[in-house]
Amino acid sequence: MTKNKTTATEVDVFDFIESYVDNDQKKADSLKLIELMSEWSGFKPKMWGPTIIGFGSYHYKYASGHEGDAPILGFSPRKTQFSLYVYSKTEKSDTLLKALGKFKMGKACIYFKKLSDINVPIVEKLCMETIAYLKKHHECSSCRN
Repeated sequence: MTKNKTTATEVDVFDFIESYVDNDQKKADSLKLIELMSEWSGFKPKMWGPTIIGFGSYHYKYASGHEGDAPILGFSPRKTQFSLYVYSKTEKSDTLLKALGKFKMGKACIYFKKLSDINVPIVEKLCMETIAYLKKHHECSSCRN
Protein backbone atom coordinates (compact mmCIF):
# COMPACT_ATOMS: atom_id res chain seq x y z
CA MET A 1 0.00 0.00 0.00
CA THR A 2 1.35 3.43 -0.88
CA LYS A 3 1.44 6.15 1.73
CA ASN A 4 -0.60 9.29 1.11
CA LYS A 5 1.52 12.36 0.35
CA THR A 6 -1.06 14.83 1.58
CA THR A 7 -1.46 14.36 5.30
CA ALA A 8 -2.11 16.77 8.14
CA THR A 9 1.00 18.46 9.50
CA GLU A 10 1.87 20.60 12.50
CA VAL A 11 3.05 23.58 10.42
CA ASP A 12 1.38 26.80 11.51
CA VAL A 13 -1.06 28.00 8.83
CA PHE A 14 -0.33 31.68 9.40
CA ASP A 15 3.45 31.12 9.31
CA PHE A 16 2.93 29.28 6.01
CA ILE A 17 0.96 32.19 4.52
CA GLU A 18 3.53 34.72 5.71
CA SER A 19 6.47 32.79 4.28
CA TYR A 20 4.91 31.29 1.13
CA VAL A 21 2.50 33.90 -0.22
CA ASP A 22 4.41 36.81 -1.75
CA ASN A 23 1.48 38.96 -2.88
CA ASP A 24 -0.48 41.21 -0.51
CA GLN A 25 -3.80 40.62 -2.31
CA LYS A 26 -3.29 36.85 -2.21
CA LYS A 27 -2.45 37.07 1.52
CA ALA A 28 -5.63 39.06 2.19
CA ASP A 29 -7.69 36.60 0.09
CA SER A 30 -6.10 33.67 1.95
CA LEU A 31 -6.96 35.17 5.34
CA LYS A 32 -10.54 35.80 4.18
CA LEU A 33 -10.88 32.21 2.94
CA ILE A 34 -9.58 30.96 6.29
CA GLU A 35 -12.19 33.06 8.10
CA LEU A 36 -15.02 31.88 5.84
CA MET A 37 -14.08 28.19 5.66
CA SER A 38 -13.59 28.06 9.44
CA GLU A 39 -17.10 29.46 9.86
CA TRP A 40 -18.67 27.18 7.24
CA SER A 41 -16.96 23.98 8.39
CA GLY A 42 -16.80 24.63 12.12
CA PHE A 43 -13.07 23.77 12.13
CA LYS A 44 -9.83 25.68 12.57
CA PRO A 45 -7.39 25.66 9.65
CA LYS A 46 -4.68 23.02 9.52
CA MET A 47 -1.88 22.44 7.02
CA TRP A 48 -2.18 19.33 4.82
CA GLY A 49 1.03 18.55 3.02
CA PRO A 50 3.27 21.49 2.26
CA THR A 51 0.73 23.88 0.68
CA ILE A 52 -2.91 22.93 1.37
CA ILE A 53 -4.90 24.63 4.12
CA GLY A 54 -7.65 22.25 5.20
CA PHE A 55 -10.62 22.29 7.55
CA GLY A 56 -11.78 19.15 9.37
CA SER A 57 -11.16 15.70 7.94
CA TYR A 58 -12.91 12.64 6.60
CA HIS A 59 -11.85 9.08 5.90
CA TYR A 60 -12.20 7.63 2.41
CA LYS A 61 -11.82 4.08 1.14
CA TYR A 62 -11.85 3.17 -2.54
CA ALA A 63 -12.96 -0.14 -4.04
CA SER A 64 -9.27 -0.77 -4.82
CA GLY A 65 -8.59 -0.88 -1.09
CA HIS A 66 -6.70 2.42 -1.06
CA GLU A 67 -7.80 4.53 1.89
CA GLY A 68 -6.79 7.62 3.78
CA ASP A 69 -7.84 10.89 5.30
CA ALA A 70 -8.41 14.22 3.58
CA PRO A 71 -9.65 17.67 4.59
CA ILE A 72 -13.40 18.25 4.33
CA LEU A 73 -12.79 21.66 2.76
CA GLY A 74 -9.53 23.22 1.68
CA PHE A 75 -7.58 25.58 -0.52
CA SER A 76 -4.05 26.35 -1.55
CA PRO A 77 -2.71 29.81 -2.41
CA ARG A 78 -0.51 28.50 -5.24
CA LYS A 79 1.92 30.86 -6.95
CA THR A 80 -0.17 31.54 -10.07
CA GLN A 81 -3.71 30.92 -8.77
CA PHE A 82 -5.74 29.55 -5.90
CA SER A 83 -6.74 25.90 -5.83
CA LEU A 84 -10.08 25.41 -4.08
CA TYR A 85 -10.95 21.93 -2.77
CA VAL A 86 -14.66 22.29 -2.09
CA TYR A 87 -16.27 20.43 -4.97
CA SER A 88 -18.30 17.23 -4.94
CA LYS A 89 -19.64 15.77 -8.17
CA THR A 90 -23.35 16.30 -7.58
CA GLU A 91 -26.09 17.77 -9.72
CA LYS A 92 -26.48 20.66 -7.26
CA SER A 93 -22.74 21.43 -7.36
CA ASP A 94 -22.72 21.40 -11.15
CA THR A 95 -25.64 23.84 -11.16
CA LEU A 96 -23.90 26.11 -8.62
CA LEU A 97 -20.75 26.26 -10.76
CA LYS A 98 -22.71 28.10 -13.44
CA ALA A 99 -22.99 31.09 -11.09
CA LEU A 100 -19.51 30.89 -9.54
CA GLY A 101 -17.79 33.52 -11.67
CA LYS A 102 -14.37 33.52 -13.32
CA PHE A 103 -12.64 30.17 -12.70
CA LYS A 104 -11.25 27.03 -14.33
CA MET A 105 -12.20 23.54 -13.32
CA GLY A 106 -9.88 20.58 -12.84
CA LYS A 107 -11.13 17.08 -12.08
CA ALA A 108 -12.26 18.08 -8.59
CA CYS A 109 -10.48 21.36 -8.07
CA ILE A 110 -11.57 24.92 -8.77
CA TYR A 111 -8.86 27.36 -9.88
CA PHE A 112 -9.18 31.14 -9.63
CA LYS A 113 -6.80 34.08 -9.49
CA LYS A 114 -8.37 36.27 -6.80
CA LEU A 115 -11.35 36.07 -4.48
CA SER A 116 -13.10 38.95 -6.24
CA ASP A 117 -13.25 36.77 -9.40
CA ILE A 118 -15.71 34.36 -7.78
CA ASN A 119 -19.09 34.60 -6.10
CA VAL A 120 -18.42 33.93 -2.40
CA PRO A 121 -22.06 33.06 -1.51
CA ILE A 122 -21.87 30.39 -4.24
CA VAL A 123 -18.61 29.09 -2.73
CA GLU A 124 -20.44 28.77 0.59
CA LYS A 125 -23.21 26.75 -1.07
CA LEU A 126 -20.62 24.53 -2.77
CA CYS A 127 -18.96 23.98 0.61
CA MET A 128 -22.26 23.04 2.25
CA GLU A 129 -23.06 20.65 -0.62
CA THR A 130 -19.64 19.03 -0.25
CA ILE A 131 -20.04 18.61 3.51
CA ALA A 132 -23.45 16.99 2.97
CA TYR A 133 -22.01 14.71 0.26
CA LEU A 134 -19.08 13.63 2.44
CA LYS A 135 -21.36 12.91 5.39
CA LYS A 136 -23.49 10.69 3.18
CA HIS A 137 -20.72 8.84 1.33
CA HIS A 138 -17.73 8.64 3.69
CA GLU A 139 -16.77 8.15 7.32
CA CYS A 140 -17.07 11.73 8.37
CA SER A 141 -17.28 11.92 12.14
CA SER A 142 -15.89 15.44 12.04
CA CYS A 143 -18.36 16.81 9.49
CA ARG A 144 -20.56 19.58 10.80
CA ASN A 145 -24.26 18.71 11.26
